[in-house]
Amino acid sequence: MKRTALKISALMLAAALTVGCANNAELEATANKAAADAAAAASSAEAARASADRASQAAAAAQSTADQALSAATEAQACCEANRESMERMFQKTMSK
Repeated sequence: MKRTALKISALMLAAALTVGCANNAELEATANKAAADAAAAASSAEAARASADRASQAAAAAQSTADQALSAATEAQACCEANRESMERMFQKTMSK
């Protein structure tokens, strides 16, 4: 009876160690997968940041071009107004003669 109990205890111990090792292996695999997922997420975040930086630079360049266009349009409008006034004065001079 003692031998049977001893054998059963030894088998249970071996089974418990096997299950414990399997659980540790599963935990390690889960941890490794989580680490790989975190690394992939970090890589994706870095790519998104780089893309956002490029978009910001493109927006700044577009704003600069728009500012230059507005300045040129303002200068052209001022020139147009000056020409109109000059022509109006010349017309008035001609009419007064």
